[in-house]
Amino acid sequence: MSLTTFSFPTRTLFGAGALRELPAHLIRLGIHRPLVVTDGGLVRTDAFRLLESVLGAAGKGQSWFLFDGVHPNPVEEDVRLPGALMREKGCDGVIAIGGGSPLDAGKAARLLAKKPDLDMARFYDEPHDWSGLAPFIAIPTTAGTGSEVGRSSVITLDSTKRKAVLFHPELLAKLVILDPELTVGLPPKLTAATGADALTHCIESYTCPAFHPMCDGIALEGVRLIVEALPRAVRNGGDLDARGRMLVAAAMGAVAFQKDLGVVHSMAHPLSALFGMHHGLANALCLVAGMKFCAARKPGLYRRVGIACDLNVLGVSEAEADAMTIAFVTRFLADLGMNTRLRDHGVSLDALEALVGQAVDDPCHKSNAVPVSAEDFRALYREVI
Repeated sequence: MSLTTFSFPTRTLFGAGALRELPAHLIRLGIHRPLVVTDGGLVRTDAFRLLESVLGAAGKGQSWFLFDGVHPNPVEEDVRLPGALMREKGCDGVIAIGGGSPLDAGKAARLLAKKPDLDMARFYDEPHDWSGLAPFIAIPTTAGTGSEVGRSSVITLDSTKRKAVLFHPELLAKLVILDPELTVGLPPKLTAATGADALTHCIESYTCPAFHPMCDGIALEGVRLIVEALPRAVRNGGDLDARGRMLVAAAMGAVAFQKDLGVVHSMAHPLSALFGMHHGLANALCLVAGMKFCAARKPGLYRRVGIACDLNVLGVSEAEADAMTIAFVTRFLADLGMNTRLRDHGVSLDALEALVGQAVDDPCHKSNAVPVSAEDFRALYREVI
């Protein structure tokens, strides 16, 4: 058995009303002039108004500062601009609030605050000492990406027009606040899409062949929580129990994909980079095709996923267990309104080669349960377009 490393993420404060504890944690972390990083839509929500009241509305622009320009799929300026603002205002910490995009942008902005001339396209070519980054607090208002517990930031770079993963242990948040009160305003479609993202994380990380039994257990429990809670959260956005379970499940999915992910994410990333498609929706539309592809080449892969979905798959063959699990996931997504095709979202076969080119270069499929070729990607995209 080869050597491997296990590590788990940061301090997490969970529960309705958890955001109100923020001021005490700012003091604990030595943050006196935080920069809040978010997007233009979030600043118009009750979640942001609650944060504003907790930080003190009168202190905006005086003791705390705001960058609200993050794009739905973050681009390089979403990192450079808040990084410059941190330097200009003398900010000593970052609070990112919103979905995965503001969290990824806020996480990485600290890199540019420390080294404003950083070429992000050469992040791994030019090693730097990233110790001493300003403390980062992550406050998700969606239950999907799990970026709050991640050590990486996914940004579309100017030079390549492709998504790049900036990974470093110092990017990890010092505090995560999971407050279901902040997610009650999320519309049903976004609730479903972000939840599908978390489900994909759990399934792909579990089936990734890397040895990490602790992440396997977390991934399977994440599946169970999502199957039970996501339909309730979509039906009734005010169900705090369902919202809370989804926040936890999303964080669990991101913890689990320390193992890495798979073919579905390599299909989804180009859809966001080239078409601006919501990452969770892209995953949802590719998930079943990806599962069928893997099951055909590695029977029995999804039996334990089926058990986590409360299916009776113990007394059947490997192939039947896979088929039952995939059929369940197909129905589950359809019941949530995510049974459309890529062409329903503006993606045509004309884009096939561009999609395949980026998917082949995407690192996620390198850790897939089975190998994936360019021709496999062509067939998979044809299946979902």
